[in-house]
Amino acid sequence: MTRKRGAETYPPPYSAKGRREPVTPLPVADRLWSPVEAAEFLGVPVTTLQKWRYLREGPPTFKVGRHVRYDPDAVRRWLVAECRQEWCA
Repeated sequence: MTRKRGAETYPPPYSAKGRREPVTPLPVADRLWSPVEAAEFLGVPVTTLQKWRYLREGPPTFKVGRHVRYDPDAVRRWLVAECRQEWCA
């Protein structure tokens, strides 16, 4: 049974392989960043962003067609959360 809660659907829709797809919140920024722009903002190489994405770490990403994009607000929130975790540890 599927229930609607806000703009999201629970449980998440099934993919072609029968697995549940995670519901990702839609980006709210006017313009999404490319990996180069996100890496520039964070001060890390693009390869580090690629590694984080592969390991499912780092800021959340969105696929636009075949391109990876970053929501600037989500990157900033992720950075603040990471700083808090490091300082609290």
